[in-house]
Amino acid sequence: MDDKIKFEMEFPIHASPQLLYQYISTPSGLSEWFAENVNSRGELFKFIWDGTEEQAKLLSKKSGERVKFRWSTDEDTSYYFEIKIQVDEITKDVSVIITDFTEEDEVDEAKMLWENQISDLKKVLGSV
Repeated sequence: MDDKIKFEMEFPIHASPQLLYQYISTPSGLSEWFAENVNSRGELFKFIWDGTEEQAKLLSKKSGERVKFRWSTDEDTSYYFEIKIQVDEITKDVSVIITDFTEEDEVDEAKMLWENQISDLKKVLGSV
């Protein structure tokens, strides 16, 4: 299998970190913008899009700050995706930092997917 490329993206979001955390860390919050439906049993999350199911394991989370998942297809690897909330200490501006891995020839496509996902998140938050 090809090595995947790590990439990071930053998106400014006008929302409180506490509210934002609910949307990135809970099945109900994630179903509002990330997938059509999200279920969880413990640290296993099931994401559903167009009848297709993908499972991810919650690797870590820090309340009000970040969540990190690993897709079941990447189980024996060090690949993950992380959604992190960053607050600028001076301006108090809030950003979401996405860290993800993808195949080298799919980086642009993966970034576009995240841009669309975060755009949906901003609409749900009224932060457009």
